[in-house]
This record gives sequence, structure tokens and C-alpha cells, in this order.
Amino acid sequence: MPNIDELAGYTQASAERLGIEKFDIYGSSVDETSVQVDSGEPKQVKASNRSSVIVRVWNKDNTVGVTSTTDVDSNGIDLALKTAYEASFFGVKENVPDFSPEATAELKADTEATAPQAPVSQLIDTLIEAEKELLQAHPAIKGVPYNGLSQRDLSRFYLNSEGAMRNEARSYTSIYLYSKTEQEGKKPRSAGAFRINRSLEQIDLPGCIQEAAEKTISHLDYEKVKSGKYRVVFSPEAFLSLLGAFSNLFNAQNILDKQSLSTPESLGKQIASPLLSVCDDALHPENIAAETFDGEGTPTRRIPLIANGVLSNFIHSAGTAKRFNTQPTGHANIGAKVSVSSHFYHIFPGESAQQEYSLDSAENIIFIDDVQALHAGVKALQGSFSLPFDGWIVNNGKKTSIESATVAGDFLELLQSIIFVEKEPELTPAGVCPRIWVDNLSITGE
Repeated sequence: MPNIDELAGYTQASAERLGIEKFDIYGSSVDETSVQVDSGEPKQVKASNRSSVIVRVWNKDNTVGVTSTTDVDSNGIDLALKTAYEASFFGVKENVPDFSPEATAELKADTEATAPQAPVSQLIDTLIEAEKELLQAHPAIKGVPYNGLSQRDLSRFYLNSEGAMRNEARSYTSIYLYSKTEQEGKKPRSAGAFRINRSLEQIDLPGCIQEAAEKTISHLDYEKVKSGKYRVVFSPEAFLSLLGAFSNLFNAQNILDKQSLSTPESLGKQIASPLLSVCDDALHPENIAAETFDGEGTPTRRIPLIANGVLSNFIHSAGTAKRFNTQPTGHANIGAKVSVSSHFYHIFPGESAQQEYSLDSAENIIFIDDVQALHAGVKALQGSFSLPFDGWIVNNGKKTSIESATVAGDFLELLQSIIFVEKEPELTPAGVCPRIWVDNLSITGE
């Protein structure tokens, strides 16, 4: 990626030469190295460098043309401006995208958080050692079929013809381990774990190996479960998977497109148990892959979505915010169309619970670790879901793996049926969240 001041300079020069008065550019580049291993040998080593830039140009009639390019030198930008200008005469006439009113607002957050990349040989050795330790954890663990260790350097920038200019750089390293068992007369069982941090040195490797081993071993002895209504505890990852699947609840673009469970009038309504609070917080200190501004240059921030069960905000781009007569929230992705998506959830207790619950003392509880087949089992516009899951039936702290089962229900009813939000948060790829207790969910066993 070129220096942003240089880029701004030759973009401005090209625009003046072409008679273009209004334009913006968003770009990102990822430098990634990843390795996978199999039985003590490197299975795959990949290094890639991907750059992409999106250029938007407005003409005198204020319609906009968009083009993308991977070529960010002065010739590439010149051509992109020309192409976008030509395309602008075919641009939409209604709800035309515009600059974010906050594209020049000050960024409060730290825009630089990088770490040097480790050599590939070190990545391979680290992962081979992790695979070996996991295989030694129990005789039934026969393989680690899915594994990966990757490190990324990510840089992003945004600039426009009104003088907005921002850039940021981030590094992060992540590992996942997913092991599989084989035992005579039993079905193969599997489980996995994931960790992320700024650099390889900082990653919690022992914790990842231990979690993958413990979960896998806990699934060795399994039982069928009777179908019926159960009190269910969702792991942080499982709850965030569900929330993500129904994120149209908070998404202003989905609401305007009538592709949402909410309407503009839903704000201020009690949509969940008062025990639940949810924020979207790109700048959460645990979010290693934080973004300080979105595709339109709007600074990101903490947005309360559900406060003590009440739907309190939607997430916006500049365009949706204008139509809702409110401020953009820093959730825009720029492209041929501007879309809106969440960053990083932070879920925490709302009102204090009348009664606290613990897996150590509860009886006949289903503990769901991981829900699957979200693409097929979620009807996002009806609010219903029916999903296979990995989990355990828990009695007084004793966990017994469930052979196979599905959990089904209505997401809005689930939110109202929350009876306890634990205090201890866990970090997952989608956000920070504690375990969530829900009453009366339908479980279908074999």
C-alpha cells in the first residue's frame, strides 16, 4: 500500500485534471501467512497479499459511480476515477449515497497496533507441537483433522475530496484446533478450540490445546436425550452464533429493505428479558481486530443495542442514518451498494437477577456448546430456528455428552425467556459474552 499522503496527492491531481469535484476512496490490504499440519508434517503453507480499493465519483447531477481496483499507483487511480465518473451517469437517482458527516471527525481510538510477523518455520513448529500434545492428551484422540495457525497484517484507509484522510494498521495471530476420536463400537466424536491475540508470542497456546482436549474427551461417553422442553444454557459462542444469525433485528439497512424482524417503530420496545444487555463495540479492549473507522470514514464507537431488554439503537451507515434522521454509527461497508454490518458484540447482565443459577447445582440442564448448520436451520425473517448442536446434559455439575440432538424455537421468544445472564465473560471470535440461561426450549433427541 502506498503512503496515504502520497495517494491523496496524486488522487487529487488526477481528479482536478479530469474535472471531478467530488470523490472518495476506501482501501484495504491484507498480508497473511497461514499453515496447516497433518500427522507431524506441514500440510499446507500459504502466503498471500490482497489489496483492494473502491473509488466513488459524484457528477454535477449528484449521481454516483463506483469502481473497484487492485491497482493503487497513480495510473491505476487515474483509470478508476475515469471509470467511476463514466459509471456515475447510470447511478441511482433515489437515496443516493453521500459522504458521512463524520468522515472528518476526530478518531479517539488508537489506530496503530502492529507486531512483527513470526517466521513460517516457527508457525509450522508451533502447530506441529500443538497437534502432538493434543494427540497425546487421550488414547482415543486419533487425529486433529482441522487445524490452522495464521498471522495477518491488515491496513485500511479512507480519503475524500473534502479533506477526510484516515488510515490504520493492525496485526493479529489466530489458531484453531479441532480433534477427532475413534473408539471401537462408538461414533467418532470431535470438538475444537480457538484463540486470537496480537502476535504468536502472546497467544494462549496451552489454553487452546487444553480446551480442545477437555471438550473432545467429555464427548467420549455419550447418551441419547429424550425429546421435550428443557432449561438450556448457551455457551458464549453458541449464543453469539444465534444473535449473529438474527442481526437483522438491529440493522437499519435490513429494516429499510423490510428484511428485518424490527420496524422503525420497534425502538424503545422491550424485546428481551430485562436481565440482558447487548452492545456492538468495535473498540472493545478485547477486540484484537478492532476497526477505528468504517468504509465511509465514520469513527466506530460503542452502540447499546439492547439495554436491560429494551431495543435501544439500530446500526447505521451515513445513508440509513439520514433516512432515520439520526447519526451514522460506523457500521458501513462500502461497495457498489453500501451495506451495514456489526463489528463485535459485548453481552453482559442487565438488571440484577432475582435468582442466580449454576451448572454445579442445577439438574437436568442442556448445555449447548456449539450450534451448527446456521445457513440451513435459521429462518431470519420469520425468527425461527432449528439447529443441530454439540452439548451435554448436566446434573449437579456432571456433564454427559449428548449423542445428537437439535434445538428449536423462536428467537424473539428465546430473548424473552432468558432467566439468567452469568457474570463471567468469555472472548469468542464474534465478541465477548457470558453463558446465557434460557427456560423452556424444545430439544429433539434421536
